[in-house]
Amino acid sequence: MTTKPLLSIRDLSVAFHQGGRTSLAVDRVSFDIAPGETLALVGESGSGKSVTALSVLKLLPYPAVSHPSGRILLEDRDLMRMGEADLRKVRGNDVTMIFQEPMTSLNPLHTVEKQIGEILRLHGGMRESAARARTLELLQQVGIRDAEKRLQAFPHQLSGGQRQRVMIAMALANEPKLLIADEPTTALDVTVQAQILALLDDLRRKNGMSMLFITHDLGIVRRIADRVCVMTKGQIVEAGPTAEIFADPKHDYPRHLLAAEPKGRPPQADSAAPVVMQGDKVKVWFPIRQGLLRKTIDHVKAVNGIDIAVRAGQTVGVVGESGSGKTTLGLALTRMISSQGAITFGGERIDGRAPKAMRPLRRRIQIVFQDPFGSLSPRMSVGEIVAEGLKVHEPGMGASERDAAVVSALTEVGLDPQARHRYPHEFSGGQRQRIAIARAMVLKPQFVMLDEPTSALDMSVQAQVVDLLRDLQRKHNLAYLFISHDLKVVRALANDLIVMRAGEVVESGPAAEVFDNPRTDYTKALMAAAFRIETAPGGAVSE
Repeated sequence: MTTKPLLSIRDLSVAFHQGGRTSLAVDRVSFDIAPGETLALVGESGSGKSVTALSVLKLLPYPAVSHPSGRILLEDRDLMRMGEADLRKVRGNDVTMIFQEPMTSLNPLHTVEKQIGEILRLHGGMRESAARARTLELLQQVGIRDAEKRLQAFPHQLSGGQRQRVMIAMALANEPKLLIADEPTTALDVTVQAQILALLDDLRRKNGMSMLFITHDLGIVRRIADRVCVMTKGQIVEAGPTAEIFADPKHDYPRHLLAAEPKGRPPQADSAAPVVMQGDKVKVWFPIRQGLLRKTIDHVKAVNGIDIAVRAGQTVGVVGESGSGKTTLGLALTRMISSQGAITFGGERIDGRAPKAMRPLRRRIQIVFQDPFGSLSPRMSVGEIVAEGLKVHEPGMGASERDAAVVSALTEVGLDPQARHRYPHEFSGGQRQRIAIARAMVLKPQFVMLDEPTSALDMSVQAQVVDLLRDLQRKHNLAYLFISHDLKVVRALANDLIVMRAGEVVESGPAAEVFDNPRTDYTKALMAAAFRIETAPGGAVSE
């Protein structure tokens, strides 16, 4: 006798309407979720997985969206045909949702207690005293330490992992039958990611809850899902038990996803190559001020006495959790923020240089940021964005010569130079990151700081960008400082590795040695979380 599905989606299609045009985002999708089961919807950006999930609770922006076909049954209730009043009873009670970025989902003006309590009062009908007790219980259940002290905290006072735990507490407040988790760990460090996944799986088993888990990360799917549906171009191209899909995928697209993880090793670095960027005893301390006169009472030691050297043709990877100081170190070396200690570029001391005196060196020191969309001006065409640095650093260059340099840079990063007249919003995330890399490379730099350049990208696009960076390094003998919390990407790029925690180096050395034989408990926890996703909450690395 088969178990009756908790959720049954049949022949679901979703169409978007804009500017007189209609495009099909989801095309005749069908799947079931059994009680207590975790189903993963897997696919790259634009595959239709999030649109499918949002359709369950009718959270898409109507009337810009329509459903040409389909039924969504929660037990025997057809959610597609429910009115708004009945849907409100389902949302927050029977079905709840966790989103990718908790900071955009939590109200910045309300405390943790108020936000969780509101759900308990609106959907659970609880009185204030009962809601407070239940809120405290939920925070303890999701593993937030000193839960009572966190009741009056605002979202900005919590870490990324703590904010995601609050979101989970809100979602579980009224013990739902189905939890929809839309990329809930993408923005988190590997150790926190492992803790959140373990927490969700534990809560699912304890509460007998079903889960629809949406992700592009196959490592997560292997860890948490009973069954998988693989989506591309709005359609499910393969579905089945997780072990079967991973062991023997039948369709080309799942095979492509499984092969898409960054592979290979970095170009061999020459230990005798000249040092391009060096830092000795680099410190960045931020004052903690208090009182009416804003007297300094202590310091946040974001970077505390770090030594680092990056040679031509070499990649030094810097890893660690959020708040470890890795980005601050990179900003100090590139003189984007002030610091103490000696910083040398190309044999010249630059730590004492004023911003104006640094300008001639800027073309040789470039930065590629995490979010390409945020770092590209929406009002400038791609050609203008890539050429902007040339206008500043090569004022004598003519327009045709500058355009030729832009064409060459775009071609080098694998983009069609004919697209240089288009704007950033017309490109995918991977293409935008290539534009950001072209903007840096057009100036022929010697040193490039790469700050989480692949974290916002799909797995296959990550692999493409890693290959591109390796090729550019070989061709131009570039020195890279590669900052990331994604150790799989770092392993594919870095010759040497620095592991940071609380502003200090806890381990360093050749990347292969650190990856294969980590010495400290902290590094071991990072490696376990990145490559096995099984770090237990409360271990060496914790919230």
